[in-house]
Amino acid sequence: MRDRPVIYAGLLVFLGLATFPLWRDLAAGVTTAGPRQQLPAHEKVCVAGSPYMKSSHMKLLLDMREQAVRQGNRTYVGVNGRTYTISLSNTCLKECHGSKTKFCDRCHDYAGVSPACWSCHLDAKETMTVAAAPAVGGSR
Repeated sequence: MRDRPVIYAGLLVFLGLATFPLWRDLAAGVTTAGPRQQLPAHEKVCVAGSPYMKSSHMKLLLDMREQAVRQGNRTYVGVNGRTYTISLSNTCLKECHGSKTKFCDRCHDYAGVSPACWSCHLDAKETMTVAAAPAVGGSR
């Protein structure tokens, strides 16, 4: 019974340390919502709904790549029935999401990911350096 104050103090210290990240973020005004992305003014809908694009846009891009490169189909039909030309640089970035830095990089930086898209695709509006591709076949 004499240990009750020590136990309560230990629990209080534990709870303080366990919830410290929450208190620190509240005090700093930090949220975990991530960057907000908006559709361009001239567009009313995206090729798919926002929840799907937030969670699965990479799957959509890989499926589009499969269609365009391996099947030769360069047309994608969106959820609204509208057709889009499959092209990351000329359709997604040029027509809708104007800037790789302002659109793609904000979310990728927030999520801590580095997609390999930019090793092949260039954003014409921004200067980018691309590593030289290895020679095909190599030397023996």
